[in-house]
Amino acid sequence: MSNLIRSLGYLRVEATDLPAWRDFGVKVLGLTEGRGPDPQAVYLRMDELPARIVVTPGAKDRLAASGWELADPTALAELTGVFEEAGIAVKPAGADELADRRVSHLISVDDPAGNRLEFFCGAALDTRPALSTTGTRFVTGDQGMGHIVLPASDDAAALHFYGDILGFRLRDTMRLIPEHIGLPPGSEPLWMRFLGCGPRHHSVALAPIPAPSGLIHLMIETETLDDVGRAIDRCARQKAPMISTLGRHANDDMVSFYVRTPSGFDIEYGYGGRTVDDDTWIARHTTAHSVWGHRFSGGGH
Repeated sequence: MSNLIRSLGYLRVEATDLPAWRDFGVKVLGLTEGRGPDPQAVYLRMDELPARIVVTPGAKDRLAASGWELADPTALAELTGVFEEAGIAVKPAGADELADRRVSHLISVDDPAGNRLEFFCGAALDTRPALSTTGTRFVTGDQGMGHIVLPASDDAAALHFYGDILGFRLRDTMRLIPEHIGLPPGSEPLWMRFLGCGPRHHSVALAPIPAPSGLIHLMIETETLDDVGRAIDRCARQKAPMISTLGRHANDDMVSFYVRTPSGFDIEYGYGGRTVDDDTWIARHTTAHSVWGHRFSGGGH
């Protein structure tokens, strides 16, 4: 099928410490605090959307949902039909949920690993410029807000869902050594899959890595390398827990570092990610995680 999904639109996170998230988002990541219908929530902006990350109060820290943007109601109706034909339960949004998300149409489903995905169109725009107090500008547009890495223990089921049903394109595969990601040694190979739905090298990656929060990491991309360097300096000043050194990934060329969020998952903060053309792209196995750098401490990513 042709890919109906355009990009990663937003993340919704439940958190136990919202003030810590507000400080982390604004003072460390350089995001702009927005406003929204829930007075208790933290709304974090990157661009003209009202919020790319929405953090709401919760009993535990977890990824509540990832939001994926489609072009229009016709595309959303077609995707709904694909889900129904595949026997996947679809939950249409009610008026309250549409108002909360600030979109005109939305449905949600769970992937085979239990990750909640929301599919939407008709997002409202915020006419106020998203002016970061740190001067940071982010790469979004037709590439969306970045990419996410989700836990997926059943490789075949995950590939079928994201590839055959959602229409994402397999861009790369990486073989993982179990003991390198905190798992017991085993004879079976473990695979990390990188899939794209637009020009960004990948918008979702799937890895057999346990993640208590339901998310391994979110990548956000800045317009300049200096933005990344200044973020490293802010991590030091704010005592934010950086868990990797700067490095360049082997598959998407991203120069980045990783920092842990107040919810326990990581942010990959990067610059210079590769974009691809599906007509000419050839999916291959990546044999190295990074060309240089990315020395990790304090857990996986």
